[in-house]
Amino acid sequence: MKKEAIFFEDWQRILIGNAPVEFMLEVFLRTVVIYLILLVVLRLLGKRMNSQLTNLEMAVMLSMGAILAPAMQLPDRGVLSGILAMFCALLFLRLTNLLGFKSRKSEQLIQGTETMLIKDGIIQCKTMAKNRLSHQQVYAVLRKENIYNLSKVKRLYLEAYGLFSLYTNEEDRPGLSVLPAPDDEIHTLHRMPDEPLMACSNCGFTQSATTRDKICPSCGAGEWVKAVI
Repeated sequence: MKKEAIFFEDWQRILIGNAPVEFMLEVFLRTVVIYLILLVVLRLLGKRMNSQLTNLEMAVMLSMGAILAPAMQLPDRGVLSGILAMFCALLFLRLTNLLGFKSRKSEQLIQGTETMLIKDGIIQCKTMAKNRLSHQQVYAVLRKENIYNLSKVKRLYLEAYGLFSLYTNEEDRPGLSVLPAPDDEIHTLHRMPDEPLMACSNCGFTQSATTRDKICPSCGAGEWVKAVI
C-alpha cells in the first residue's frame, strides 16, 4: 500500500481495511467453518491437548494459530488450504506419537524425559540450573503439597510435559525448611530435632552442628541454617 493512500481519518481503512464491506460477512462465514473444523481436529488430537502439553503438542497448537488466521481473514486465501493444513498437523502428531510408541529412543528424542530435582531431601543444584528452575519455584511446589521440610522429600521429578511428581518419606527427618523466611509465625509449624543439626541453605544437605564443614560437600555453598523437622 502506498504511503500517499494512508491518512489518519480514513475510518473505513482503519476499521474494515481495503476489502469491501461485504467481506465482513465472508469473514463471519469463514470463521464459523474453520471453528467447526477446528473442534473436530481438536477432538481427534485427543484428551492430552486439554491437559499439560508435551513439546510436540505445543508445537502443533502454536502452528494452529498461523494456519487459522489467513484462512479466516485474507480474501485471497481459501478455507480449504487452512483445513488441509490443520489435518496435516493432525497427521504429523499422530505419526510422531506412533513412532514414539514403537521406539523408546524416538520418544525420548521427541518428547524429552523426566528430570530428578530432589533426591533424598537434597536438591540437585546442577539439574535445577540446567532446567532454569529457581529454589522458590520448587519450594512453592512442595508447600502446595503441605511439605514444609526438604528432608520429607524422597524424590521430586520434573516430568517431560512440565508437571511435578512428588514422593515423600514416611518418617520425619531434620532438614531445610521450605517456608518463607520472613514469616516467623508460620515457622511455628516446625520443631527442633533432639540433636542440633545444620542444613545447607542451597541444597538442604545436613550435618552435625558441631562438626559440620565450612563448605557444603554436596553443592559447594557455604551458608548454613538450623535444620528443622
